Amino acid sequence: MRGGYILIARLDRPVTVRVGALGSVRFGPAAYAYVGSAMSGLEPRIERHLRPNKRLHWHIDYLLQHAEVVDVVRVESEERVECRIARALAARLDAVPGFGCSDCRCASHLFVHEDTDSLRQAIGAALRGLE
Repeated sequence: MRGGYILIARLDRPVTVRVGALGSVRFGPAAYAYVGSAMSGLEPRIERHLRPNKRLHWHIDYLLQHAEVVDVVRVESEERVECRIARALAARLDAVPGFGCSDCRCASHLFVHEDTDSLRQAIGAALRGLE
């Protein structure tokens, strides 16, 4: 199974994290939605993100040292849908500038809302808009 995914993570306290080449980023306590792509297989990529001990490679790896993944939304597709999903979320949610998008032209692939349920609702609306 190939496609895109959205990791929903919760951060309960403020932290400042050095995020690779992006530098230091301050994250407040909130719910975060990270949009990624897994064209070689959704499950192996998602399982990697959920592992506690891993080499830090992607921007999200740095945040997940402090935040807990509470849900994963899978978007099966033979096409790359990551940036389409990110643009749809950007129209509905605040974003962390430059996060997770160093290999594309998107403004961000990490979105934030203070409330997890509202974040889930925004994700649902964004994905319905892609159909």
